[in-house]
Amino acid sequence: MSLRRRRLIVVSGGQTGADRAALAVALAHGLAVDGWCPRHRWAEDGPISAVYPLRETESDDPAERTRANVRDSDATLILTLGKADPGTEATLAAARELAKPHLIVDVRAADAAMAAAWFGRIGPRRLNVAGPRESHAPGLQEKAAAFLEDFLRHIAVDDDFDQSGR
Repeated sequence: MSLRRRRLIVVSGGQTGADRAALAVALAHGLAVDGWCPRHRWAEDGPISAVYPLRETESDDPAERTRANVRDSDATLILTLGKADPGTEATLAAARELAKPHLIVDVRAADAAMAAAWFGRIGPRRLNVAGPRESHAPGLQEKAAAFLEDFLRHIAVDDDFDQSGR
């Protein structure tokens, strides 16, 4: 694995859909994950698995989790299947309010190379990945996972770099 990818921390809130895809793909690639989730690890499919090392907010309001994840990240990648849901709109509003770089990608016509170019310009160490929950965008979790696999291939750095972290 490249030095750059080992240093990337994927931040997400653990909800079904884009959030869960980001956490699963990151862990499958040995990347660090972090993020905030609502109190009691609430998600629409039940408590978020302890496999995902997320911190609970004091509130069970998902808006608190959304804002904290944007705040604590260097940039936000928003994955959709077209229309955004209210939670996704809240993510976008927080990114704008906090002046955080963000990119919206419709995974139906996704261009991982374009998203990777944006990532390269921004150079975030902590990348928040967000988007609608699965019940608001059926099929998003699977499509987001496929997009993120392609995205990670595009952001990989040549293995000629010093792997010691220097």
